[in-house]
Amino acid sequence: MAFAREFDPQPQHLSEEAAAATHFGELVASGWHIAAISMSLFVQNLPPVLGGTQGVGVDSIAWSRPVRPGDHLRVETEVAATRVSRSRPDKGLVTVRDKTFNQHGELVQTISHTFMAPRRTA
Repeated sequence: MAFAREFDPQPQHLSEEAAAATHFGELVASGWHIAAISMSLFVQNLPPVLGGTQGVGVDSIAWSRPVRPGDHLRVETEVAATRVSRSRPDKGLVTVRDKTFNQHGELVQTISHTFMAPRRTA
């Protein structure tokens, strides 16, 4: 609720009473909060990259199921594409697809994003 008060102040995220009057009928987490948690899980589990990485964009994001208080989340990441940066050939662009699941194995969010990372020399 603290995240929602500051960043996504919609009734379904702010209180049980207000959420009861929404189409959810109960308190649910902000999708933007789920996106932030998912990114944190992604970064915490990313292997160390010498020189670091830099996000360059989000291609898509979808919330397929609400997240409720007490849910436990996990993220699965798939590398969808890689390519050499045209403007910086010493860097590569990596597009990943993250899928966030709740404790029941239900998909709650899918996000596709691209980051830049140093390339290894041949």
